[in-house]
Amino acid sequence: MAIINTLASWFMKKRMHQIELFAKYPHEVQAEWFNKLIAEGEKTEWGEKYDYKSIRTPEQYAERVPINAYEDLKPYIDRLREGEQNVLWPEEIKWFAKSSGTTSSKSKFIPVSSSALEECHFKGGKDMLAIYVNNHPDAKIFEGKGLVMGGSHSITEINNESYYDGDLSAILIQNLPFWVQLMKTPNLSIALMSEWESKIELMAKETKDKDVSSISGVPSWTIVLLRRILEITGKATISDVWPNLEVFFHGGVSFDPYREQFAQLIPSCNMNYMETYNASEGFFGIQDQTAVKELLLMLDYGVYYEFIPMDTFDDSNRKAIPLHEVELGKNYAMVITTNAGLWRYLIGDTIKFTSTSPYRIKITGRTKNFINAFGEELIVDNSDKALAIACKKANATIVDYTAAPKYSLDKASAAHEWIIEFGKTPDDLNFFIETFDNALKSLNSDYEAKRYHNMILNPPIIHAVRRNTFYDWLKSKGKLGGQNKVPRLSNSREYVEEILQMLHFNS
Repeated sequence: MAIINTLASWFMKKRMHQIELFAKYPHEVQAEWFNKLIAEGEKTEWGEKYDYKSIRTPEQYAERVPINAYEDLKPYIDRLREGEQNVLWPEEIKWFAKSSGTTSSKSKFIPVSSSALEECHFKGGKDMLAIYVNNHPDAKIFEGKGLVMGGSHSITEINNESYYDGDLSAILIQNLPFWVQLMKTPNLSIALMSEWESKIELMAKETKDKDVSSISGVPSWTIVLLRRILEITGKATISDVWPNLEVFFHGGVSFDPYREQFAQLIPSCNMNYMETYNASEGFFGIQDQTAVKELLLMLDYGVYYEFIPMDTFDDSNRKAIPLHEVELGKNYAMVITTNAGLWRYLIGDTIKFTSTSPYRIKITGRTKNFINAFGEELIVDNSDKALAIACKKANATIVDYTAAPKYSLDKASAAHEWIIEFGKTPDDLNFFIETFDNALKSLNSDYEAKRYHNMILNPPIIHAVRRNTFYDWLKSKGKLGGQNKVPRLSNSREYVEEILQMLHFNS
């Protein structure tokens, strides 16, 4: 295994030169990919519809092709799922990444081409390792096993052909080369199980005796597994179970609410954490600086980027701008064109640029995952940071949370209502609420203005709920594991009311 570690480290360091090149010449790389994508799109039904053969510039592309939500592309994707080809992309599409994004009853099925697998998702995984090894020259992750919190997939037979729907992680695991499979745990049959509670149990039993050196997954579900492993082994910490564990590659949700819980579960001073931005639609960003929680925007993955300023997002004539026009600190909705046939696709995430040389970003939330009931424009980035501040000052940790506005005929009694599942309950909940409220004010001037003298918003209402509340709620909706996430903020009270009713609170 030491030889494998040496060879893998050498190979991945070679990739660093290419990463440095696209970071140095971002606009040239994006122009090259734009031309490639349009040329491939010419061969499709979609390309014929919008006359891709006559498109020469990004400006023409933006004028001619509309910005598309999933609902706009769904009729084309449905046809792909029925076995038609050459509709959106000139490759056979047999894999579809099932994604809900929230706990909505509707699922999205994102087409995944062979090009997207190789040039985007797998390339992103290799680059994640390359950057990690580059930042940690003494890394020995290839000497142990990589634990992957994978999802599941199903097979549909159409005209004697097999088509696959499933979580992106399951699709990636299923398509990994055999030699990579040898370095992963658990085995494929467990990794692709669909029944999540049984899966956690079998994963815990299978992996507890392995020499795990890295973990990849969503923080919330990883914590469930780690706690079960400690219950089975009787060990005090995960460092006692896996002494060579050195890194957790995480993504999907903000890590800030989970940071303290991981520190308690894995107290090793040699433990590292590395964020990635890998969605069903593509692999977009990697944390390339160890001490800075920003993501390098990956520009040579078969994705062409555009950005809609959020202050014009709801305008009827909104426009998306190219990479070279973005401004630091401004909130944008991300629009992507990919080598799987997603044309000017509104992914639903919002980001801010922290640097333009190279281009680095922070994920700030979702285009539909915010509270703006009273002009406060509260985004997930605000709530995550404020909760982290309150937890530190009030000696608490958080497992999960969600929030919505509490409306009233009397404006003065309006408020934000929060449901928080604590890992460690605050010593003084009232102090926590006050600290959290003050942190939100310091982070968001619009919220601060609406809170002035309680004229529009009263202090936050916080329900501290029992352990496993969100787990039970997701289970009741058939949304355990995989890509399913707890929606953080919403203008609708749907999620809050469901959970309160489940717990028999009086809202």
